[in-house]
Order: sequence, then structure tokens, then C-alpha cells
Amino acid sequence: MESRGHRKWFRIRIITRGAVIRLSVLAGALIVFCFWGHFTMIRMPGKSYKGTLPALTEDQKTLQTELTLAVEHIAGTIGERNLYKYEKLQQAVNFIESTLTQTGCEVRRQQFDVQAKTCCNLEVEISGSEKKDEIVIVGAHYDSVFTSPGANDNGSGVAATLALARRFRHKSPQRTLRFVFFVNEEPPFFQTPDMGSYIYAAACRAKNENIVAMLSLETIGCYCDEPNSQKYPFPFSIIYPNTGNFLGFVSDLSSRKLLRRVVASFRKNCKFPSQAGALPSFITGISWSDHWSFRQHDYPAIMVTDTAPFRYLYYHSAEDTPEKIDYERLARVVAGLEAVITDLTDL
Repeated sequence: MESRGHRKWFRIRIITRGAVIRLSVLAGALIVFCFWGHFTMIRMPGKSYKGTLPALTEDQKTLQTELTLAVEHIAGTIGERNLYKYEKLQQAVNFIESTLTQTGCEVRRQQFDVQAKTCCNLEVEISGSEKKDEIVIVGAHYDSVFTSPGANDNGSGVAATLALARRFRHKSPQRTLRFVFFVNEEPPFFQTPDMGSYIYAAACRAKNENIVAMLSLETIGCYCDEPNSQKYPFPFSIIYPNTGNFLGFVSDLSSRKLLRRVVASFRKNCKFPSQAGALPSFITGISWSDHWSFRQHDYPAIMVTDTAPFRYLYYHSAEDTPEKIDYERLARVVAGLEAVITDLTDL
């Protein structure tokens, strides 16, 4: 009896020791994975700005006025604009085109048919002086979701892209710079071949164009200093701030090199809070804009956003109206993006 009891105790001791070893290995692997994930996906160059925002410069005040007028026209005067409000969609096209033309830009239409209606993307190109074949694209979709006037989604992105095109029209970037306004980003076309940016990116790939960076400006007009104004699903809720006063930069893992470069430039040139993440594309929200189309065609692309439904209470609703936008902070963001684009286009 003693011999059998001793063997049983010995087996239990061995099993226990083996379990401890396995648990230790798993714990070690988990720690290594967490460190890898932090430094690969979360940690970014530079530091997010903290503290009181500086007074607006005179140029930023002018920019604030431009952005306000553009959003008020797109989302107020025009309002809901999509394939089911086709006349309004065409009004948006005409507004964008005329605004660009009046500032001295040459606009090209890329036309195609969807559901027996003619749709178009609008493009302004500034040819590069030294690396003409290397292309940087800044884009935003101009359609709005069904029933919504789309002030933040995506009147804010359109207004920003218009303002940036205006500021670069007389510059001579070393790389070719394009400002593109996409149609059909919203459902039912989202992440389908009828998405305007998908058609555009597919045409670029067919011509074997060398797009080195694509920035999608998506819902960038909402900022709030109240605690718990920012919501994220677990585990990101314990990683990122719960105050929605920052600009977000997002990419999948394959575009993390571009993301890091953009974040470093923004933090160097703009005194404004920022957060970023290069995360797996299957995570909710990572592919929620036109950068998805460029990733489908193997181009490096990121999204610039205020995080949309994770912060903005009026996302995809009839209440997404012009007075909800924080135009002062939007002006600061656009000024920072101007510096980022300069860094991307000048080697």
C-alpha cells in the first residue's frame, strides 16, 4: 500500500511540475507577444501633444472659415447625396469641381456606370519635379449615407481635401501629388467593386502606377475634452485614451511603415493630440474607408479619422449636420496634414 501510494504521489508531483513548466512557457510566450504587439502595432514615433492648444495663426483662422463654408454648403445646402439622391450627388460633384477650378486646379473626371447611373471620381494632379513616377494620394469620399446630410461623414474630409488642394496648387512637390474625391463609399457599395475608390485603385494598378502613399480623410471633425467621450471595444479601451480630443491614424499591419512615417511627421509639425495603430485588418473599424480599396490592390494606405462611431454620437444619422463640427480643431488638423503631405512628397 505504501509503495502504490508513493508512486501515485510521485506521478502527481511530476504532472504538477510539467504543468508548471507548460504554464511558464505559455506565460513567457504571451509576454513576448504582448511586447511584440505593442512595439509593432501600438507604439509610434514621437509623442502625442498634451496641454493647452496654442492660439490659431492667421492662416489657420482663414482655413477655419474655408472649412466652415465648405461643410455648410456640402451638408447644409446640398444635404444627403448618394445614388438614390442622384440630383444631390451631381450637385456635390459640380460644387467640388467648380471650387477646384476657381482656385486654378485642373480637374479630371473618372466616369463609370453603377445601377444605370453615371458616377464619377474627381482628381487633381500636381506633377512631381524629381520623382514623377512616385505618387502620393490624398482622398475623401463625397457621398453620404442614406438619410444623412453627412456633415462629418464625410463633409469634413471633403472640405479638408479641398483646402489642401488649394494650398498645394502652386507648390512644386518632388513626388507627384493627387487629390481625389471618391463616390460610393457608403453602403450598399461599401467594400464592393462599385465603390468609387475601388474602381480608381484598380485603374491605377492596371496602369502599374507606383503609389507610394494613400491617405484617406474620413470623418475628421468631432473632438471633445470630456472624460469617457471616447469609446473603444475591449482590449483597445484599456490601451487608448477615453477622452475623444485626438486625431486617429489607422492602418493594417502591411501599411505600418507608412503609418509610422505619417504619425512622426504630424507629431513633429502639429501641436495637436494624436493616437495611432497598425492593426490586423479583421478588427472592427480598421478598414472602414477608402484606404481599404488601395490595400486590396497592394498599395500602402492609411485612414485619418476622429474614429467616427467610437466618438461621434450622430454618425450615420439625420443629425450629422454642419453645426456639430468643431471647425477650430478641424483647421488645426488640416494645417498639420499639410505639413505631413509636404514631408511625404518632398524627399
